Amino acid sequence: MALNVAFQMDPIESVDIDADSTFRLAEEAQSRGHSLFVYGPQALSWREGRVVARGRDVQLQRVRGDHVSFGAWREVDLADMDVVWLRQDPPFDMGYITSTHLLDFVADETLIVNEPFWVRNFPEKLLVLRFPDLIPPTLIARDLGTLRDFKAEHGDIILKPLYGNGGAGVFRLTDSDRNLASLHELFSGINREPLIAQAYLPAVTKGDKRVILVDGEPVGAINRVPAEGETRSNMHVGGKAMKAELTDRDREICAEIGPILRERGQVFVGIDVIGDRLTEINVTSPTGIQEMERFDGSNVAGRIWEAIEGRLDSRG
Repeated sequence: MALNVAFQMDPIESVDIDADSTFRLAEEAQSRGHSLFVYGPQALSWREGRVVARGRDVQLQRVRGDHVSFGAWREVDLADMDVVWLRQDPPFDMGYITSTHLLDFVADETLIVNEPFWVRNFPEKLLVLRFPDLIPPTLIARDLGTLRDFKAEHGDIILKPLYGNGGAGVFRLTDSDRNLASLHELFSGINREPLIAQAYLPAVTKGDKRVILVDGEPVGAINRVPAEGETRSNMHVGGKAMKAELTDRDREICAEIGPILRERGQVFVGIDVIGDRLTEINVTSPTGIQEMERFDGSNVAGRIWEAIEGRLDSRG
């Protein structure tokens, strides 16, 4: 079936075509005969009962520096689209949340991926709290005294913004580190949100595994290894992607979390596993497709589109 597909995303002309998962999803859609329309979240609006977006039709090719050609600017009613991808990068701020509310208005007519209601209610670092048996010791708090008590109990901890992404603002505080109060002061001056603290997992030196789930089922994994002298394994900050296999423990974790993800419309999800512990469930704009496809020769983007087309069939 030929579908009309819209991508709500950051500027497509700026993406890295060898790494960006949104580009790979759009490329696969085009290969399946679907038409592509792209717009930025700032171009989304609600007007007299309609949710509209101003953007452009695009054609893609895998040529670095010449990967996209644009049609003329036009405005579309998103209810006329078959699929809308919610793919702009965090931060998960009020602008992001507002866009999920607007997309809710067309969710009965158009398949939104991932389902915006549950993207809004499943922030990456909060959804894991539903699975306390799978995660390391974790604290969500803003109060400095509570944070100090957690550090006193666990000694070596990771402290990071609750709604951060890409490894930004992630700090390791060892037993002897005395910077907790200073970091609390710094974060408190930036926003009014709580912080998340987790017990440090030494296994991170061997990598932070990204497992991709499609409709709640694991389809593969990559390992992200921190650069020398780094705590963070995110590829945005120099982490190196390496081939990885799904372990029995990975499959146990996926079996526990998969049904709720599938039931709540989270078609493309990336989870982070360090050692035998789940640390994040990424639903806003997960990555890792291209790295995984290169390592094992699979077509992860194709698996995702098969799941989407199956959902459209079931919707009639």
